[in-house]
Amino acid sequence: MSRRSAGSGGAMALSGLRVLELAGLAPAPLCGMILADFGARVVRVDRAPRSAVATDVQGRGKRSLALDLKRPPGAAALRRLCGRADVLIEPFRHGVMEKLGLGPEVLLHENPRLIYARLTGFGQTGKYAKSAGHDINYVALSGVLSKLGRKGENPYAPLNLLADFAGGGVLCALGIIIALYERTISGKGQVVDASMVEGIAYISSFLWKSQNLGLWNRPRGENLLDSGAPFYETYKTSDGKFMAVGAIEPQFYDQLIKGLGLDSNKLPSQLSFSDWPEMKKKFASIFAQKTQSEWCSIFDGTDACVTPVLSFDDAPLHQHNKQRSSFIKNDQEEISPRPAPLLSRTPAVPSFKRDPFIGEHTEEILLEYGFTQEEIAKLYSDKVIESNKLKANL
Repeated sequence: MSRRSAGSGGAMALSGLRVLELAGLAPAPLCGMILADFGARVVRVDRAPRSAVATDVQGRGKRSLALDLKRPPGAAALRRLCGRADVLIEPFRHGVMEKLGLGPEVLLHENPRLIYARLTGFGQTGKYAKSAGHDINYVALSGVLSKLGRKGENPYAPLNLLADFAGGGVLCALGIIIALYERTISGKGQVVDASMVEGIAYISSFLWKSQNLGLWNRPRGENLLDSGAPFYETYKTSDGKFMAVGAIEPQFYDQLIKGLGLDSNKLPSQLSFSDWPEMKKKFASIFAQKTQSEWCSIFDGTDACVTPVLSFDDAPLHQHNKQRSSFIKNDQEEISPRPAPLLSRTPAVPSFKRDPFIGEHTEEILLEYGFTQEEIAKLYSDKVIESNKLKANL
């Protein structure tokens, strides 16, 4: 695990970019953290009066301003902040911001250069635009969930990674960067309508466009990449751990067979679908005879495409990940993945400080955005803002 950054130590790619992230659940915080990791000055606008515990575990590199948007002076304060911001990340359901008088028509009129990113499950239009939902619902509506699951079992969603994070936070960040690039040409901001349903559908473009290749024409769980094939599967080892096998190409499959101590001349063809279930049983019985470490000794250095299934405890300690400093440790000894991808000249330099307390930076942010001490005092007295300096200093 590394506390260092690669590169020249110069300005990061997004240095100078001012981002306001309205506090929300998983997708928007990831979007804001990506921008912060690569140098943007991200302010998380938390709710006031604040809840007891911050729900954002992706607050790395951010500062927190506690503001009551439901009261007119609070909404007016955010409008003023947006006047000096480059990006607003907004995670609320359709119509919420408009009711507060903070819709894109208002904010882009006052700051035509603003990138107004709207990150929602179903998008800003359509039948479900105002409906509640979670990752599993968005993956379902995208069509992707129908492809996920083993033979004879119900479809299943892999945690909340696909819609919330891949199709949500990451693609929203991409949309913001694209809009920022276009702004260098036009000088104008715009609205980014990031729908998680459409995001995960877009992420799955290969599935859609490969339907005529024969990769997915069998029932769920019986295809090449969905746990149907014995050579694209996980297998339990004698010590209760697992190995991941991805030996698709014939030359890789040959090395898998060799490593397992089998004779390819005595086995059915690799692509004999009818023999796949029996081959799975054969592979499983062999993998169960050795420990994960023993299998690593056999397959490391080969092109059999066989790797250990690492736990969160083990992944940062693996030699490959250590050599690339793929995981970092913050001041609280918490381990997390280093920002990706790596840039050769202006790499991300993630903060090693703890995540901000709600309202920890309220005053300094308002001063930075042009509020006077008198205006800040009035916001305090009106209970529109909150500060959490006392707790932060403990």
